[in-house]
Amino acid sequence: MNATPGTPGSTGAGVSRRVLLSAGGLMILTGCGVADPGRPDPAPEAMPAPSPGAPRPGRGRLAARGPDPPAAHRPPASGPASPAAHRPAASRPAPATRQTRLDGYHGAGGRPYRPAAARDDQPMFYLHDGPGVIALTIDDGPSPVYTPQILRLLRRYRITASFSMIGINVDAYPGVARDVAEAGHMIVNHTWTHPDLAFLSPVAVRDQIDYATDAIHRATGRTPQMFRAPYGAWSPVVLEWCEQTRMTPLDWSVDPRDWSRPGTGAIIRNIMRNTRSGSIILEHDGGGNRSQTVAALRVVLPRLLAAGFRFITP
Repeated sequence: MNATPGTPGSTGAGVSRRVLLSAGGLMILTGCGVADPGRPDPAPEAMPAPSPGAPRPGRGRLAARGPDPPAAHRPPASGPASPAAHRPAASRPAPATRQTRLDGYHGAGGRPYRPAAARDDQPMFYLHDGPGVIALTIDDGPSPVYTPQILRLLRRYRITASFSMIGINVDAYPGVARDVAEAGHMIVNHTWTHPDLAFLSPVAVRDQIDYATDAIHRATGRTPQMFRAPYGAWSPVVLEWCEQTRMTPLDWSVDPRDWSRPGTGAIIRNIMRNTRSGSIILEHDGGGNRSQTVAALRVVLPRLLAAGFRFITP
């Protein structure tokens, strides 16, 4: 089934993910779904967080704020994120509050594309770069297993994507992060350990964002220009810190729920059914077994191109 450019809807709003506490310690569940306990992840992506008080190379922003915050506010020294569950759609901002509605566009020969006014104080849910333009975003990596596979697919189809990276995974696999940057893709800050920022203090929110920015800069030499909140959990504190650090808040409008491993066919159908002009598609290369995601991308990327879509970074 081929998609044709049309009018976007909030078809990809996710359901909430939760942080689960296990008897053996804290397990951070990232991605966008609940992990399948019967299928262990083939390649854990983790490394310990920096020890308290240790110097942090990079742009020096953390050091400039003074000594490490109390332990309760420091990013937890835990492994990489694994899949978990989304915030209910009802609790997330309506997509119409940011970017555009691609009103009136019906493909070649249709009525003209008319972007509506955008609001700069809300996350970006849609693009407003003309008819047929979409974006592919890849979250929760880098992964030494799945990121290289996705990079090969993107290179084959000459597609540029955005990779929302978790800082602790960047520190674990800096070479993979560099490969993404050197291939010309955008790198987006996705926090240090992928917590739900709505439950953190303002100090902890800032540290989660800043630790990830510094890790990305150390590995790639780049300073992220965009930020994606785990689980789409935006708050005034998060948006204010994005403004102060000059990062555009990035959300999504198509969520095929690949994090839940619904089957390759389900991922393909969701993307092809729901993608419209201006869509920002959410996929994952980290947080668990992403073989279904890779298999689905092998099918949907050429189909979307054949349908007349053009990929850009937000």
